[in-house]
Amino acid sequence: MQFLFITLFLIAFIASFVFLVLAVLSARKQNGNTNRHVILTGICLVIGCIGVYGKISLTDKTVHNGTTQTEHSGFNMTTEEFKNKFNSIVGKYRLNGLGVTHLNVKESSEDNTRTFEYVFSDDLRMIGVLDSDQRLQGVRLYGTGDVSEPTDGTLLTAIATLILTTNSDYTYNDAQDIIQDIGLLDRDVDQTDFEGATVRNGLEYRFIIQDSRTFTFGIS
Repeated sequence: MQFLFITLFLIAFIASFVFLVLAVLSARKQNGNTNRHVILTGICLVIGCIGVYGKISLTDKTVHNGTTQTEHSGFNMTTEEFKNKFNSIVGKYRLNGLGVTHLNVKESSEDNTRTFEYVFSDDLRMIGVLDSDQRLQGVRLYGTGDVSEPTDGTLLTAIATLILTTNSDYTYNDAQDIIQDIGLLDRDVDQTDFEGATVRNGLEYRFIIQDSRTFTFGIS
């Protein structure tokens, strides 16, 4: 579509120049065609303006869509931005016990990546992975305990908080919908061996229970 608008502009520009020259020549010769050439010049200029406006509009739309996609990706943030956003969700929904105070970033010598870890309790911790630009690439919740019992509220609350942190336009109901899509709220969930996942806005949300004692929830 941009090619069409550019072509329209170029043709109109060339035509307006030609008709302008003809208008000048007609005025000198006084052959009566001056007004017609002036009108045609004006029409071509209008068409050229339409081409310019169309190209600018498409460019702005492309930039806007790219920005929206980046925002929806959820991980275009530093550790400090992630912490602040996470804590804002905790405060907004009064999710006591999930506030993050400080994220210690550690560098891995094996794959030259950086990670951070935050311990909420003996049974729940969070690990994030950073890319080469020190921006969040993925985040996981790790938990241990007796997962043979129905999934408890603290875990579901932590999962919902992570979902909301990576989707600025989501509500708590949207987070619950994702948890439902994963299958965690189904009555027949096998709490000893389970794996469920769903994809929203280009992000994968996955929950896994292993060996009846360990569970992970990851966003990537």
